[in-house]
Amino acid sequence: MDAIEALMTTRAMRRFTADPVTDDEIWTCLRAAQQAPSGGNVQPQQYVVVTDAAKRDQIGELYRRSFDRYEKTLPAADAFPDPETSKRWQRARDLSRHLADNFAAVPVHVFVLQPLIPWGASDDEGPMDIGRLDASVYPAVQNFCVAARALGLGTALTTVIRLVAGEAFDVLDVPHGKYEIAALLPLGRPVGSFGIAPRKPVAKVTHWDSFGARRVAPPVAPAEQG
Repeated sequence: MDAIEALMTTRAMRRFTADPVTDDEIWTCLRAAQQAPSGGNVQPQQYVVVTDAAKRDQIGELYRRSFDRYEKTLPAADAFPDPETSKRWQRARDLSRHLADNFAAVPVHVFVLQPLIPWGASDDEGPMDIGRLDASVYPAVQNFCVAARALGLGTALTTVIRLVAGEAFDVLDVPHGKYEIAALLPLGRPVGSFGIAPRKPVAKVTHWDSFGARRVAPPVAPAEQG
């Protein structure tokens, strides 16, 4: 698949069929993830791939509990200023609810773990803010998602299970106090279509040379059209 097409049409997929994902497909996504750049080439991430049905049931229950708690904090659809935004929000919320209720049935769960290690540097002038360690982890997550898209597989970047990370680590035999969950990626054959998702126009969030200096965006190339 053309790289631009894969990037433009990689979107969160939250409904999946029961069809299996092959080990070769999982390995392809993992190899793509591992090729992502990282600060100082530290490559800090670890992956835990869950295909065992009993463990998926346990992770699914933890995910549902986490989402149940989180969902109560979300705004209602009528909190948005226009009907179209409200409609999109309600659809996204319904799909997130569907994923939470059916997470155990997704064929593959991929945890991306980030080590709890000192990060940064200091000199005679004091601590240096060189950015967060997770800036060296999330490129791997995105590579995984784009590779999945290229294979016709769906996934979504989720983090809500961090609310019960300790219990998840118990299920997965991850040592406590050494890692945190950067992402949990459900992986499967999606129900629904890939395509270009609604996003803010890039020209409205791009500044040229000085903040606030705008340019008119050129016509959208065919590969970028929805």
